[in-house]
Amino acid sequence: MRVLRAGPGPVDVAGVLLTPGASATRDHATLVALDTALTAVGVPVRRADLPRGAAAAPARVRDEATAFAAELGAGTERIVVGGRSFGGRMSSLAVADGLPVAGLLLLSYPLHPPGRPDRLRIEHLPRIAVPVLAVSGARDPYGTPEELAEHLAAVAGPATLVVVAGAHGPPDPPVATAVRTWVRGV
Repeated sequence: MRVLRAGPGPVDVAGVLLTPGASATRDHATLVALDTALTAVGVPVRRADLPRGAAAAPARVRDEATAFAAELGAGTERIVVGGRSFGGRMSSLAVADGLPVAGLLLLSYPLHPPGRPDRLRIEHLPRIAVPVLAVSGARDPYGTPEELAEHLAAVAGPATLVVVAGAHGPPDPPVATAVRTWVRGV
């Protein structure tokens, strides 16, 4: 675990909203594994599909977070949002655009297209002022651990990067462990 900017993790989390990568659904194996790991320790989870395209997806994250928070009897500032690849990126855009949340999960964040480090997706990162956990595979072609550490340092809030074995789809058990530990603040 590499702490990029120290600070508290999410506090008093009411639930976690998880969103999938671009070609996946809410039933992606990683999201299901996270759902199982978090609900086992008493953290409610909602998995939501996203529309294709960056224009509509951040609004869906906002709508899903608002509905989930209402179901839990809480405000969105007690919800952690995030997801895998595209889902994490769209969640980060929603947070950067003002969605108040307890924290942001970036799982296999697509920092840039494979082989195109000149096409960074980072403009919005300085507008994120909540705790962030990024979990990435050591060989992810969408962003090396070094690239992620460099660019996630732009996040205004506390940021933690956890690098696990694998590429863009790292093994679920270490991802689930990192997320569960961070969400519970252990």
